[in-house]
Amino acid sequence: MKKVAAVGIALAALSGIHASPVNYTQQYTWKNVRTGASGGFVDGIVFSTKQKGVAYARTDIGGLYRLNADDSWTPLQDYVNATLWNEHGVDALALDPNDAARVYIAAGLYTNSWDPYNGKILSSTDYGKTWSRAYFPFKFGGNMAGRQMGERLAVDPNKGSILYFGARSGNGLWKSSDYGKTWAKVTSYTAVGTHIVQPGDTGQNGDIIGLTFVTFDSTSSTLGTASKRIFVGTADSTNTVYMSEDSGATWSAIPGQPTGFLSHTGKYSPTEKALYVSYVDTANTYGGSDGYVYKYYVQTKTWVKILDDNGTGFGFGGLSLDPQKNGTVMVATYHQWWPDGDIYRSTDGGATWTTIWDFDWSGVQPPVQRRYDWDVSQATWLPEITGDKTTGWMMGSLAIDPFDSDHFLYGTGASIFGSRKLTNWDKNLKFNLSSMSYGMEETAVLGLTSPPLGPPLLSVVGDVGGWRHDNLDVAPAKAYLGPSWGTTRSIDHAGSRPNIVVRSGDGDGGLALSNDTGATWHIHASAGSWTGGRAQLSANGDFVVWAVNNAIYVSANEYPFQQVPNIPSGSYYTANDRQHNGLFYAAETSNFYISTDAGTSYNKTTSSIGWIREIGVNPYRIGDVWVATDTGIWHSIDSGKTFGKVGPATDAYHVQLGKAATSNGYPAIFAAATIQGWAGHYRSDDGGYTWTLISDDQNGFGTPGNDVYAADPRLYGRIYIGTNGRGIFYGDAKASSPVPAASDVYGQCGGQGYSGPKTCPHGYTCKVSNAYYSQCL
Repeated sequence: MKKVAAVGIALAALSGIHASPVNYTQQYTWKNVRTGASGGFVDGIVFSTKQKGVAYARTDIGGLYRLNADDSWTPLQDYVNATLWNEHGVDALALDPNDAARVYIAAGLYTNSWDPYNGKILSSTDYGKTWSRAYFPFKFGGNMAGRQMGERLAVDPNKGSILYFGARSGNGLWKSSDYGKTWAKVTSYTAVGTHIVQPGDTGQNGDIIGLTFVTFDSTSSTLGTASKRIFVGTADSTNTVYMSEDSGATWSAIPGQPTGFLSHTGKYSPTEKALYVSYVDTANTYGGSDGYVYKYYVQTKTWVKILDDNGTGFGFGGLSLDPQKNGTVMVATYHQWWPDGDIYRSTDGGATWTTIWDFDWSGVQPPVQRRYDWDVSQATWLPEITGDKTTGWMMGSLAIDPFDSDHFLYGTGASIFGSRKLTNWDKNLKFNLSSMSYGMEETAVLGLTSPPLGPPLLSVVGDVGGWRHDNLDVAPAKAYLGPSWGTTRSIDHAGSRPNIVVRSGDGDGGLALSNDTGATWHIHASAGSWTGGRAQLSANGDFVVWAVNNAIYVSANEYPFQQVPNIPSGSYYTANDRQHNGLFYAAETSNFYISTDAGTSYNKTTSSIGWIREIGVNPYRIGDVWVATDTGIWHSIDSGKTFGKVGPATDAYHVQLGKAATSNGYPAIFAAATIQGWAGHYRSDDGGYTWTLISDDQNGFGTPGNDVYAADPRLYGRIYIGTNGRGIFYGDAKASSPVPAASDVYGQCGGQGYSGPKTCPHGYTCKVSNAYYSQCL
């Protein structure tokens, strides 16, 4: 991290795209496993006012996306790797009103101890294809409370070299005068915001929200001269909106403004010479209880309340103006949960309003009368998650296309919704409200398994459950049902009976079984009231081992769970042998345990191989165990009784085994590890002796500690990587890429006239049979 000079913050070229220190790299083709919708919080959407069709969406943990002509989205931050992982949190987004190619984001995940990195302003001059960055001396909070407010980053519409950024944590207002290359604090602006959602909280709610939006009056100067009138919103319940009328030299709270609520979004209408501001009583990510919308007329210096929730239990959040239709404004309720989220629309500057649905109290008709037809054809599983809430929840940002009054988008906690027929609303005609986030695979993946039969992949994720993926390139028709949980923690299949699957999650029942590879489910008969944890199946599927509530429990044939008596309390990583029904493994910190009686009891075998992060098992060989630790990769061929360190890795997070390249070859071994000082994703075809780098400069997969792994048992070279915010990727080796030469297990490795590989997989020795034949044994 660069030091900050006293005069400001210097720009640095985008680091993290380095020449790899690993000599051998095999090219891989990486694709997202399609789900059809984001599955996570889309908290900001901004259209370009310069070029039609250009728009961007920011997410809290999945980075930035650019809109395509077919309404799909292209991810722009897949370069993020182990050293840049906090850039997947986008705290603010700004476009240059006079240069459509320029885009800026404030990148950083957390302001608390979870994130050791300070924030950065990333700038691009080519629509987000490449980036430069400026480092700040404090943290940003793309996944902190209040992340849907804003935008807190803005470009001067009259002079594109000038940008303002409203910081969190009491760090105030910052300015750049050179297209984001250097930044300095605006010392004349002293309001920093005082609102904290939950004082004392060490998580996402315990920090000062800070400033909430920056916007300009484009008519206050001419093109080429800095705008004179600038507005800044704060998360403060007294004075919430400040204004400068001398290009930022001095600032003052606007007189007569409403008090008692936080400013959420501010948008200026040049034709009306008025600032629209939405207000809410809290920056809690999951809901407000009161709020209103005000309009400030610059010429008369008066505030007018134009919308009030009238005590119905919510505030107002995302707000947008239609520049083609003077006086047309839309505003979303702030995370309204019952009976649905709502959107208000006015075509007369807020004098009168209509809503996207009306409530009928008569009992004669369905209570919610909608102006739209709901279209979830891109993600038909969404109704299973949203239930009767069709507008969505956590509606943080709303945007009308400045070039097309019929086109609008808004972000929710599970998708982007929008329409291409918005003005039907004004004609009392129904319009399609569609899920429009295809390509935006923004989910936190918590578990993967790839069975040898049936679908190639089963997944579990945060917030929206998970899916059976029969076709990796087509969105699943449905999510898991019977039960349906939001956050689902783990999933596993039985090695010799892969149609039997178990998953654990945060909800009623907590543990579910399937007998048809995830197509249908039932709650485990003895699940009780426990939730979450990690569940594993024995090879035959008759035993379930469940690491939950800081202990390990075992159940046979759905009989009551029994706590394993001879293993200490703690947080566990568990694994199972795919062929031996009695073999289970467990790890707690640096301790490795073995069970030979289907998880009923465990014996500790070692605590000397480092902090254990993952246990991988060879699905084709009993007792062949691999362990990823903070000291590297360790291997055992005697069910974990003894271990030996394998290969050059100095640190490892994941290790999993998949199909071999040849019928007699060693299984492909995949690892997230640091080798020769380079943290990346690797594959070995010779038993861990040598490794090939398979990640690249365009595909970094975030931080490996938050990823999950599954290797395909049917297709050589395929690996599934579940990320913490960018969904699931699957990778295949390019056919033209060379494969490191190595002899097969039990294959020939020498002899007179033999010209093939002479190196055996790790653990095997090339032994001479005769002058013409040597074999790996």
